[in-house]
Amino acid sequence: MKAEGVRRGVPDATVGRLPAYRRALGQFVERGATRVSSRELAASAGVQSAQLRKDLSFLGSYGVRGVGYDVRQLEDQITAELGLLNDWSVAIVGMGNLGRALVAFKGFSKRGFRITALIDEDPLIVGESINGITVQSLHELAKAPPVLDFAVIATPAGSANAVAEVLVDLGVRSILNFAATTLNVPAQVDVRQVDLSTELEILAFHAQRRAEVHEVVGGEAR
Repeated sequence: MKAEGVRRGVPDATVGRLPAYRRALGQFVERGATRVSSRELAASAGVQSAQLRKDLSFLGSYGVRGVGYDVRQLEDQITAELGLLNDWSVAIVGMGNLGRALVAFKGFSKRGFRITALIDEDPLIVGESINGITVQSLHELAKAPPVLDFAVIATPAGSANAVAEVLVDLGVRSILNFAATTLNVPAQVDVRQVDLSTELEILAFHAQRRAEVHEVVGGEAR
């Protein structure tokens, strides 16, 4: 039976920051630290200490004034809250350059994500073995569907919704979508969108603002 993971009532924004806290705590563990203050942990995670204390309060974790947090204990708690003590099965759909890079990424297994299915519709790729896993078509997968906790869609945008529909029919309720399109899925299906071009556009926005400020400071504003 799988752990409940992050408890109900925790804001999505807080959940989004928990991985950063976990990574920061791991760095403190590597340095041999046993205690950490909210200020030190917040600085390492790139947030304000008041925000960190508020986030951790949703988990029922409170530092001791003048002592801080127990590093190992807090890391273990966040790991459990995120569900990373479980063994999650993952399918990756789309064996292009991105899909293959995801298969090769070693960080998944360290966090409890086990890639169990690779999927593609190209006849030249179906049947190929990648990292010891044979690539299947969606049709083949549907004939003997495995239990899949997560799916990663790394297909062209035009086929992503059709892929998502099949995955949902197979019982997948958590999808990480790299395709540059919005997925139309039932409300009970969780989708996380990863749009690399959008992220670059956001960085471009901030770069443009910095350039404008620089021009103003330099007395060269148009």
